Amino acid sequence: MRSFEPAAIADFLPLPEGEAQYGRQFIESRGAIVLRRSGRELWVGVASDAEDEVVETLAIVHREDLLHFRAVDRSELTAYLGRGPSLPPGGASSVSSLPAGAISGRASGGRVPIDRLACDAPVVNLVNSICIDGIRSGASDIHIEAFEDRVKVRYRIDGFLRTARTLDRGRFEAISSRIKVMADLNIMERRLPQDGRISVHLGDDSVDLRVSIVPIAGGESVVLRILDRSGRALALDQLGFDPGRLELVRRMLASGPGLVLVTGPTGSGKTTTLNAMLRELAGESLKIITIEDPVEYLVDGVSQIQTNDRIDLGFDAILRRVLRQDPNVVMVGEIRDPPTAELAARAAMTGHLVLSTLHTADSVSVLPRLRDLGVRDYVLASVLRGAVAQRLVRRICPACAREREPEEPEVRILGEYGYGPRKLAYGSGCEACGGTGFRGRIAVSEGYVADPELGELILGGSGAAAASAYLRGKGMASLAMDGVAKAARGLTTVSELARELEL
Repeated sequence: MRSFEPAAIADFLPLPEGEAQYGRQFIESRGAIVLRRSGRELWVGVASDAEDEVVETLAIVHREDLLHFRAVDRSELTAYLGRGPSLPPGGASSVSSLPAGAISGRASGGRVPIDRLACDAPVVNLVNSICIDGIRSGASDIHIEAFEDRVKVRYRIDGFLRTARTLDRGRFEAISSRIKVMADLNIMERRLPQDGRISVHLGDDSVDLRVSIVPIAGGESVVLRILDRSGRALALDQLGFDPGRLELVRRMLASGPGLVLVTGPTGSGKTTTLNAMLRELAGESLKIITIEDPVEYLVDGVSQIQTNDRIDLGFDAILRRVLRQDPNVVMVGEIRDPPTAELAARAAMTGHLVLSTLHTADSVSVLPRLRDLGVRDYVLASVLRGAVAQRLVRRICPACAREREPEEPEVRILGEYGYGPRKLAYGSGCEACGGTGFRGRIAVSEGYVADPELGELILGGSGAAAASAYLRGKGMASLAMDGVAKAARGLTTVSELARELEL
């Protein structure tokens, strides 16, 4: 701690109170208090056990003042607070974890400390309402973006962003600071991206919010990814797979040690499907370990591990150690680099069932992708048990579903997949779906269980085209075929399929 001239709080009484003083929680947790102000001169008392960071931060906050620090006794500070002076409350308990302690903000009468700015009741209520509305609306992400003249709050619902509210630009600093306080981030940093996490309770539900903040021209962009670990994990038969696809997935899981892959672009529900597979497998007789970034759903009976790149604890580093834990099943959140691909293949060869995801356009493309990641043909042929590719398309809202005659492009697409002209369902828009005509999403998928003939093609170096032709010959339905079948049944629209699958 820096050496300051000692002072007794009693010598400065009465201390500033109300608007001229720091908040109670800030004083208690950070050990700093305003002793006196006279014009531009400001005396601040700092407890001997306060961190140097508090002093550095206050020096920045009050850089326009002539600042004098004095060392005060912590017990005297506690005694003063115990006498019940008129102080701002300082807001949420998370202020005690404030990284930088305080930051300046414009207000009537000059500058105010951050615990007043970020934890003022209207700001707390505003941030709470933004988060609660996003969670209750079923959003996957909350976007809060500051532009020159306004703040936009948007929710990503069923894959699409919807503007929920527009606020005055002047409110953004308080909103951003409040979120940074909650996520234990540096509230003074506005030049560099920051990532954090907030755990909240909404009734009986536990919800994690993954926070990403990046600077943009004119302000910042704050994105909160909603991870409702308690309420959204689904079973396999709740994913929208047709009976044939469901039976195929269960055959993969029952085929013994090997590699089972779920593929698709970001946001296609791969993690949800993997967790449904885990729920199918979980039981007393199996040791199941997952490696995830992040842990999105909690699965009873499964040991789940979070990666941490800050300490070089990535997928490959954890996987090496997990294999010493005698697991039967290992789930790797994503195979994204050669070391992870090699370790996953090796684990599958040594008697483990390995579940993972890849970013590929379809299920057959896992073959060239794994080759690109360094998995040799003889290894790939021996460990691959099957793959599922999927997309998520919006489901027609059942509350406002109607029927209409198809348009010419729709008739053409239906005909290409063996469906004659028919009336098609659509959503007219209602309060339940926010006027969009869609509510929720369903999976459109394709997949296969590997067999000896496919293994021979892989050993022979055949590419995705040859493997695809073989699997189509065996009756594998494509993503488009599954999607058109769902449109014909009135579950989604042809335009949704055309957008997602580029029909």
